[in-house]
Amino acid sequence: MFEQVNEFLAPALMLFATGFLGAMFKKNAIVVFMCVELMLVGAMLAAVSFAAANSDIDGATFALFVLGIAASEVAVGLAVLVRLFRLTGTVDVDKMKSLED
Repeated sequence: MFEQVNEFLAPALMLFATGFLGAMFKKNAIVVFMCVELMLVGAMLAAVSFAAANSDIDGATFALFVLGIAASEVAVGLAVLVRLFRLTGTVDVDKMKSLED
């Protein structure tokens, strides 16, 4: 039972770690959003693998809700980025100072 989980936890950890490191060190806001999506996919893969190992459907249900939330996050995040790009002319996170006021 746990052998099946171990096969999926390593890729889930790699996806989550890649997303976390990208979100921490990248300066482009679009790349940061993609890294957050990688983190969500890694967490979703871990939840589905644990649920499959326990013969439970809750992990797949959780994954479905995560996909819905991720889609709405992308829509709202890209709308905010387009608006900030029109105001500042850049998508570099360090150069966007308009949210400090």
